[in-house]
Amino acid sequence: MTSSSSKTFLVCHGAWSAGWVWKKMHPLMQAAGHRLITPTYTGLGERAHLVHRGLDLEAHIRDMLNVISYEDLRDVVLVGHSYGGMVATGVADRVRERIAQLIYLDAFVPRDGQSLFDLNEPVIETMRELAHDADGWRIPPMPTPPDTSPEDVEWLTARRVDMPIKCFEQKLKLQHGETNLPRSYIYATRTTQADTFGQFARRTRNEAGWRYFEIDASHSPNVTAPEALMALLQEIVS
Repeated sequence: MTSSSSKTFLVCHGAWSAGWVWKKMHPLMQAAGHRLITPTYTGLGERAHLVHRGLDLEAHIRDMLNVISYEDLRDVVLVGHSYGGMVATGVADRVRERIAQLIYLDAFVPRDGQSLFDLNEPVIETMRELAHDADGWRIPPMPTPPDTSPEDVEWLTARRVDMPIKCFEQKLKLQHGETNLPRSYIYATRTTQADTFGQFARRTRNEAGWRYFEIDASHSPNVTAPEALMALLQEIVS
């Protein structure tokens, strides 16, 4: 089924996971008549065998640009989740003519010249120590939210892999400055004490050019609240 209301969603996934973590969303998207594309960045998921010390944010932006180019995607609804907000921002900057709108799902929203570490300074020391204890450049996965079901914790734990630290250290370079594409922010309200994404909720509620939404879920609603996420995404694009 394709119609004028059918959309192509392209997901820039979060750190430590990969395209597989959007598994529950595929049947929901299909039932709603949409196409969901969830590529995996180099060095993660089924591409974990390609990991190396030099992998950085730019490599992951290029992964997504190549998917758009080779699949000839247009009018894309680009979704950035968590770290994927860094990637999506870079992708939209390079191929804005291919992007219909941007949706940040509990994600980092960098400005030109910012790295993920710039936006999350409290964790830098811990993450550097964790990387040092590994092999100097890999950061092991953060804990899953406490409301994740035991089955999902098992599923996630078996598949999440270490993240190259350069992905968090490299500063985003925008070629065209702040975007004027339609942008929406989804804030997951079941936060941890750190509330890493509260800063972006406050910013996008108050800054021109944004639509702001909340979801009663923890950080990965694609895992813990797929139906609620689907309903919200449908509302945003319709």
